[in-house]
Amino acid sequence: MAKIKHNNFLDTVNEVFTDAKNEGVMHLYAEGEYFSGRTIGIKNRKLFHFGTTGYLGLEQDHRLKDAAIDAIRKYGTQFPLSKSYISNPLYRELEEKVTLMYNNPIIITKNSTLGHLGVIPSAVKDQDAIILDHQVHWSVQSAARVLKNRSVPIDMIRHNDLNMLEDKIKSYSDKRSKIWYMADGIYSMYGDFAPVNELKTLSQKYPQLNFYFDDVHGMSWIGKNGTGYVLSELKELSENILLFGTLSKTFGASGAVLVCSNEKMYQEIKTFGGPLTFSAQLEPASVAAATASANIHLSPEIYQLQNELRERIDYFNELLHQTDLPLIDENISPVFYIGTGMPHTGYNFVNRLMNEGFYVNLGIFPAVPVKNTGVRITISRHNQKEEIKGLVEAMEYHFPKALEDTYTNSSRVFQAFKLGSKSITKTPKTEITHSDLTKQLEDSILKIDEAQWNGLLGKNGVFDWKGLKFLEKTFSQNKLPEHNWNFRYLLIYDQEKQPILATYFTVSLWKDDMLANMGASQTIEKERESNPYYLTSKVLSIGSLFTEGDHLFLNTNHPLKKEALNIMMQTMETLEHTLKAKMIVLRDLSDDSELHSYFQGQGFVRIKMPESCSIEIEENENIETFIERLSSRNRKHLRKEILAIEPLLKVSVLTKCNKKQLREIEELYTNVHQNNLGLNTFSFPTALFEQMSEHPNWEFITINPLNDSNKMIGVMLCYKNIHKTYVPAFVGMDYHYLNEFHIYRQLLYQTIKRAIELNFQHIALGLTASFEKRKLGANVYEKYAYLQTADNYTLELMGVLESS
Repeated sequence: MAKIKHNNFLDTVNEVFTDAKNEGVMHLYAEGEYFSGRTIGIKNRKLFHFGTTGYLGLEQDHRLKDAAIDAIRKYGTQFPLSKSYISNPLYRELEEKVTLMYNNPIIITKNSTLGHLGVIPSAVKDQDAIILDHQVHWSVQSAARVLKNRSVPIDMIRHNDLNMLEDKIKSYSDKRSKIWYMADGIYSMYGDFAPVNELKTLSQKYPQLNFYFDDVHGMSWIGKNGTGYVLSELKELSENILLFGTLSKTFGASGAVLVCSNEKMYQEIKTFGGPLTFSAQLEPASVAAATASANIHLSPEIYQLQNELRERIDYFNELLHQTDLPLIDENISPVFYIGTGMPHTGYNFVNRLMNEGFYVNLGIFPAVPVKNTGVRITISRHNQKEEIKGLVEAMEYHFPKALEDTYTNSSRVFQAFKLGSKSITKTPKTEITHSDLTKQLEDSILKIDEAQWNGLLGKNGVFDWKGLKFLEKTFSQNKLPEHNWNFRYLLIYDQEKQPILATYFTVSLWKDDMLANMGASQTIEKERESNPYYLTSKVLSIGSLFTEGDHLFLNTNHPLKKEALNIMMQTMETLEHTLKAKMIVLRDLSDDSELHSYFQGQGFVRIKMPESCSIEIEENENIETFIERLSSRNRKHLRKEILAIEPLLKVSVLTKCNKKQLREIEELYTNVHQNNLGLNTFSFPTALFEQMSEHPNWEFITINPLNDSNKMIGVMLCYKNIHKTYVPAFVGMDYHYLNEFHIYRQLLYQTIKRAIELNFQHIALGLTASFEKRKLGANVYEKYAYLQTADNYTLELMGVLESS
């Protein structure tokens, strides 16, 4: 069977960024001939600047500017030579002064990204292991993944989860020399801190534990000599810690700095650190500006600057306390995050603030989960109290307006961020409703009119009314949790009782790696041998893992279709909360640009599913005329690999099976299920096959070799849909006979023959193996799923595992 084409993560990120760009909140260009730091020119307007990472404002200090200008005059715009050969004349002084700042050996790098790429592969040995905080900066994760090529295991924990970290440490302690935990000192979106002292205590319990801290957002505004948050907590740097700071951002110049107290490791990294050896060195202007900044950091003035910034941070915190705005993490850092929940709300809020004269950053996927979109506000010494107060007043006024514009409310935002808010009592959890629409939500198909359901959603799959009745019975009262599903049915009507939207949902246990690549699933399945529910989650999904097809009916011509979709969104959020699901998945959707924009704005990311295949049977068609419709090349394939084999096989259609046959069918299905890690799901309950045999809509196409007619080697499990759609839902095969009899191709052909015999009009061939199905005349369609999750941990962990 053909391999599944897995989604490209970069495609998903590109779609999200493109959406934000089209809304006018990202990829902007600053304007003007002069930049003060207090304001910034955007779209022909001068806005107060609350988006800088130059928290102390040193990038505008005349001493840094004068030093940079003088260096260009003396040494040119660059010093075009590898630093391994010779450094420009200004480097020595900079290195001496930064060494004094940290009181430890340092290495200056071109930037932090290249620094990580140079340091991590040098510091981490083949006998070590790496554990990443899932919110550690992308540049650290990217550099760490290079070590997959050297078979260094890379694992990940949920953000700041020390219990999970300790469990991972224990799992590697007998196998690895050093265990490196990599984290940010201050996280760039929410402005929250790494629990540095608790981590230090953990390292005393586990001597193998080493730390790699990226503290670029903690630099300058805190700590002795402005050496950052991590060192302000540790007081001194032990040999099991590598610390990264920056000479850009708050420091006001360019470049980054590694601090390493382990002399042996320091020499190894400095002697040959990949990009540290081969990349260009800092430009003379940057070195000179950094030296001027280092002089400030080594003087008492740095503490005056820190206090001035702290006053502004405290003032902003004080003003926010008086509002109901959803501040995600309250602390003393200059980074603040106000949650908006859905991207479209974030776009609206940012544009409203820009129209009021304030520039803030949009926080969006993949830096945060899509449903945790918000505005990142940074406070700097450039900001004056009057504009800080003005920003808070503007946010307090426009936040409810942005919610209203995007058909949401503050309760949904607080729920998305799992905040226990002071405002929750002031803002009741009211559902989004529309006076012209009526919602029907049921927990069984038996409560839905059969003819109406079949008219709306009964055409293409095993989810006509009788099919869903069958599924409800099959996936209830089973022993294993993965075999028990919750069903919900949603219909939304207009005033004339005409349906605008209809769908059904299931809540069931999914494997988190369902759409990961085979290598990742193989790694995870080894862990599941002892822990069967490792990396599994309850998922609320349109449709189910059993069905494939168009699970969503939407009258796209109805003027209230968007309002109906809004009600569906709120319904899913309520179900997610009450049924304790961790993810929402919208499955099997076509490439509809309008729906894509809507779902993306509602906090979903799109991934490409395996292609869907179907065959349309013409009126009065027989198998001979069907074959004539195939291309000459495909007819040749059919004659050679299917028709030539058919006389060697006994082909049967079983509408009711004995116990032996049911046991054989289950075994054949299990073979395929276990072999198909590319679409990794739980198996189905044994009761399924028995109930199929008893159900009038199910039948089994089986094949046996004529020379061993008692041995079943292939089966297609087929459903006869109310609308004359034939659904070969699942396949079973004996792989020992796969190539000899071309079992899968033979079963596809026999499925087509059977549908024609039944005078059916449509064959829903389902997902995957599109190459094989196309050779037998199938039409192939691209399908997409939309995912919404409370955090990015699982997505990022899959990325780590897939890179192996």
